[in-house]
Amino acid sequence: MQLELERKEFFNDRTIGGFYINGVWYCYSLEDADRNLESGGVKIPKQTAIPRGNYKVIRDYSNRFQREMPHILNVPQFEGIRIHAGNTPVDTEGCILLGMEYDAKNHNILKSKIAFDNFDFTLWEVLDREEVKLEVW
Repeated sequence: MQLELERKEFFNDRTIGGFYINGVWYCYSLEDADRNLESGGVKIPKQTAIPRGNYKVIRDYSNRFQREMPHILNVPQFEGIRIHAGNTPVDTEGCILLGMEYDAKNHNILKSKIAFDNFDFTLWEVLDREEVKLEVW
């Protein structure tokens, strides 16, 4: 399965994008501020989006969430990057949040639990038979 995250709107404290599964738009995404780490930008802990690039995604146990969660592996300068539910930059700490709706006035995502739960179910079904890759651009 191929996942893609296309960053579209850039703000001082957040980045809004589109999240695609096998080339088909799935939902909105929210991340911390894009500081262009892949081009030499400086990371601010818990306030910076991961670098653009290609990553492998697995599911494993998260101590923070106390359950198995999608885990993005080998992210330069980061550890424990997950895909999960949340609505604002306060919820992310470097992770990727998913939401079915976008609040353009406040630049938040909505219906995040629905977006995440459906994605997580799909990921769970696929991982036993194929590798999952994420491209962030």
